[in-house]
Amino acid sequence: MNQSTNQPINLSQTSPLGGATLSGPFTQLLTMDNLPLRGKISDEQLAIIPNGGILHKDGRIWEVRNFEKLRKENPDAKVLFFEGENVCLPGMIDVHTHICWAGSRARDYAMRLAGKTYLEIAEIGGGIWDTVQKTREASVEELAKLTFEHAEKLYKQGVTTIEVKSGYGLSVEQELKMLKAIRFANEKSRAELIPTCLAAHMKPKDFDGNELEYLQHIVENLLPEVKRQNLANRVDIFVEKSAFSIDDSKYYLAEAKKMGFDVVIHGDQFSNNCASLAAEFEAVSIDHLEYADKKEIEILSKSYVIPVALPGASLGLGERFAPARKLLDAGCSLVIASDWNPGSAPMGNLLVQAAILGAYEKLSMAETWAALTCRAAKALKRDDIGVLKKGNKADFIVFETGDFREILYRCLSPSVK
Repeated sequence: MNQSTNQPINLSQTSPLGGATLSGPFTQLLTMDNLPLRGKISDEQLAIIPNGGILHKDGRIWEVRNFEKLRKENPDAKVLFFEGENVCLPGMIDVHTHICWAGSRARDYAMRLAGKTYLEIAEIGGGIWDTVQKTREASVEELAKLTFEHAEKLYKQGVTTIEVKSGYGLSVEQELKMLKAIRFANEKSRAELIPTCLAAHMKPKDFDGNELEYLQHIVENLLPEVKRQNLANRVDIFVEKSAFSIDDSKYYLAEAKKMGFDVVIHGDQFSNNCASLAAEFEAVSIDHLEYADKKEIEILSKSYVIPVALPGASLGLGERFAPARKLLDAGCSLVIASDWNPGSAPMGNLLVQAAILGAYEKLSMAETWAALTCRAAKALKRDDIGVLKKGNKADFIVFETGDFREILYRCLSPSVK
């Protein structure tokens, strides 16, 4: 089978049952294996296999090395042949998205361009609450369709694993509806969708009580049902002046962990005070960090919390970027995600956003690619994706170029028909 177009290959869904398949040859095959999970990475540390091939069966990798040697040693394998110059990488992983939503916030975007701040827009009826109202009006089938369409767009760009948050329902019934829509979308999506419960996005305007009482309501009435129906094993909370305080968040995170959820935090987006919270509760990641300072970075460097930069939100809001270079230099890990949502990050193009962040923060290409693959996998607590090696998912993307450096340089974007 000739492959003449750039396209993500998710062989866990397309490989034939029975015999093995050999994919290649790839001018350059970057496995992203054996890279440090924390700190700086130079391009010289990348393992690049020239004229590489991937032998896979039933959606799993059997072997990764020289294509011709694999072909001679496996004469019965079906060959998925790639013509011309091309570069193969693990499928990209987007660890922070809000792609389950209905409606549009183009009005918010126009107001931001006219000078209003994110918080000012929220105060006059825009912001998250606008999307909440539109999402509540949509049926579970409509939400599943929209989520699938958003996931398909990301898949065509080379993103084969996508974290998806709830958080636009903000009631027990509506949050469950969103998580079910994510599950239904995952059943049809070529990408793998990983759900996160973000019921603690903000206190809904129609809740009769304060922020802490709302969190108590979620803990008592929503999270047990999420667990019972196996709708998500991750819980997120937005810690900010416009959302939930540190003290209220401590209650929520403690209760969620007692129930067996992994916890992540939206933190330091507009103010800096969340690193200690993330470290105290052993959050898997802290996402945003635009306002993280030297003290925050030092705390994170001494913890196992994974910093996740969201350049799409910086671009959408006209805000500063997360201090990615300082995080890496301090010995932290770094992951880059799109934060694709209808309000603060409406662009939804992970590779372009990562390239822009890399240019501004002076990230090596190896650091950027690690932030999209092997390090991103750790932010989802997954060891079977993000690296092309024996036993992992046969999940890889191919670009029509003979030099991996061209991909970020020209922002090449794979596409799928």
